[in-house]
Amino acid sequence: MLDDLKYIHEKDAHDALGIVAKQAAQLRMDLAASGTIAFGAVSNIVYAGMGGSALAALLIHTWPKLARPFEVVRDYTMPNYVDSNTLCVLASYSGNTEETLSCLAEAEAKGAQIAIISGGGKLEAIALEKQYPFVKLPKVEQPRYAVLANYKALLVLLEKAGVVKSEVLGELSAAGDFIEHAVPAWLPTVPTASNPAKQLAQEMLGKSVVIYGGSYLYPAAYKWKISVNENAKQVAWTGQIPEFNHNEFLGWSEQPIDKPYTVIDLRSDHEHPRVQKRFVVSARLLSGKRPEPFVVQCQGDTLLEHLLWALVYGDFVTIYLGLLNELDPAPVELVEKFKRILDE
Repeated sequence: MLDDLKYIHEKDAHDALGIVAKQAAQLRMDLAASGTIAFGAVSNIVYAGMGGSALAALLIHTWPKLARPFEVVRDYTMPNYVDSNTLCVLASYSGNTEETLSCLAEAEAKGAQIAIISGGGKLEAIALEKQYPFVKLPKVEQPRYAVLANYKALLVLLEKAGVVKSEVLGELSAAGDFIEHAVPAWLPTVPTASNPAKQLAQEMLGKSVVIYGGSYLYPAAYKWKISVNENAKQVAWTGQIPEFNHNEFLGWSEQPIDKPYTVIDLRSDHEHPRVQKRFVVSARLLSGKRPEPFVVQCQGDTLLEHLLWALVYGDFVTIYLGLLNELDPAPVELVEKFKRILDE
């Protein structure tokens, strides 16, 4: 099925494969900040967003490491500590995410410094009206396909606020070049026999998927979870090592006997050596008690390259999984229906 280009063209009606194949270009986009760029002293940063918009901020926990506290809020309310020394970044691709708009109102009431990332909607209108620092995201088919642009937009704002050095943006662009060279191995024109993304998608078919990452690769594991849910409309969970070994590890050891799961380990040699060893020891002790994990060894020379490689590879795997499920990977009709009913 995955080698039938006619089937792929017909089923992938929104060209999700074409979109993710070009994602690296988002890291080279000129995403300039508009508005009044006049940040004061920043003692901490709070980023409010949901779904794919939140994911872009989670990547910051891996790279680059910040010298100030950084918290990601995926809710309606902001932390109590937010004040005039807090940089609050509000992000929503649609610009109409109700949780994020609620957080914006709270941030304003607390006198925080405000910056906005959006593709339009109410957030853009507010940013333009009040001249908040603002980065507009490029148009894509779904918000989850703009994560790398959102990631760069956040780094642009942090650079303007003096939180990261300007060299960070150059490193991001260079890592994009690396990803661009990795993508051809996963394209639909590469047959399954030679295409690791298609092969892994076949192993995930009809199973609940569990993806594990270490401390650095956990944001990528979480992106895989999102992508399995949205691209394949299939249930997935994610977990993080070393926390895994203190509880969830035991959950695999006994019940249920029948475990209809596909387990995926995202591994990087940039993780802490003890984290790397935990993957190996866990797999050995759980052998025969859970499905053998499929090890995805991240490629590249730097931690950033490993992170981005894992993100984009996961997009290809999960889109192929959606196609195996005989679905158009892009639409999220049930989410849209939920929003409509919630507003009734």
